[in-house]
Amino acid sequence: MNVRRRRISGIAVTAATALGLGTLSACSSDSSAAGNTDKFDVVASFYPMEYLAEQIGGDHVNVTTLTEPGQEPHDLELSAKQTAQMGEADAVLYLKSLQPAVDEAIAQSDVKTKIDAASLTKLEDHGNVEHDHDHGGEEHADEHAEEEHSEGGEHALDPHVWLDPVKYAEIAQGVADSFEKADPDHADDYRKNAEALAKKLSGLDTAYKEGLAKTDSKVFFTNHAAFGYLAERYGLTQEAINGLDPESEPSPARIKELQEEAKADGVTTVFYETLVSDKTAKTLAKDAGLKTDVLDPLEGITDKSKGEDYVGVMEANLKALETALGAK
Repeated sequence: MNVRRRRISGIAVTAATALGLGTLSACSSDSSAAGNTDKFDVVASFYPMEYLAEQIGGDHVNVTTLTEPGQEPHDLELSAKQTAQMGEADAVLYLKSLQPAVDEAIAQSDVKTKIDAASLTKLEDHGNVEHDHDHGGEEHADEHAEEEHSEGGEHALDPHVWLDPVKYAEIAQGVADSFEKADPDHADDYRKNAEALAKKLSGLDTAYKEGLAKTDSKVFFTNHAAFGYLAERYGLTQEAINGLDPESEPSPARIKELQEEAKADGVTTVFYETLVSDKTAKTLAKDAGLKTDVLDPLEGITDKSKGEDYVGVMEANLKALETALGAK
């Protein structure tokens, strides 16, 4: 992930015509672009925000998303049409620091209701997120980078809060409050929908607590440092193959280090994800004599996802962790 903010050039914003109005319409819950319906029009930045908007908004909202299914969200570039479309929406729901192009567009937009999910819960510094997610290199860091750093530290705050059901529930409540304020005519329904979603997320939290309470190992390997909040919540340790582009291979030194840790901590599996290459994970697994499996960071739903929605994929992730960690 590119947690460091990249400069988004005007050329990049205007050139990506393939992601224009047609894309927004195709991703809409009722095939209507934002600003063109009688419903409360919400533009969501990527899937976890889209899911919240749909679950809380129900029949009263028309949701469009800026990130196509299967598209890696961190490197999203916006077209001029998408940027203009955002300004016509009633609300925009995003997670600041995850998608620099979206942050920039929202800052320049005059949309009335701007809901930053990152402001609805507490972000934490998990140590290696910035290093792991710097696809572009030093030259892409800009003057905003310092805003994303924790005080006195050198790492960016981890934005992957949606993978912790408890924090995701906190965000959901904040989204519901914003919807109620912006569209008071349907406040009661938004509140009821939020309560129903809270029950689903509470059920997930309970399932994770019980499923991961007793395991042979507490350490898991992943090629994407997306699971820091989840690991912290359920007493696990995430070990990412840090300092690597998703398409590159781990260094011999890193392979040796992880081989030793795998033996010491009883690690059996290297996890990879659905939206990026599995080359790194398979290289490590082969050299270290480990298995591979999918642990989905839920940045988008595709035909390859092991579930039809957030809850379904989180349940699949739990099963994968239980198997890899030797749950009893």
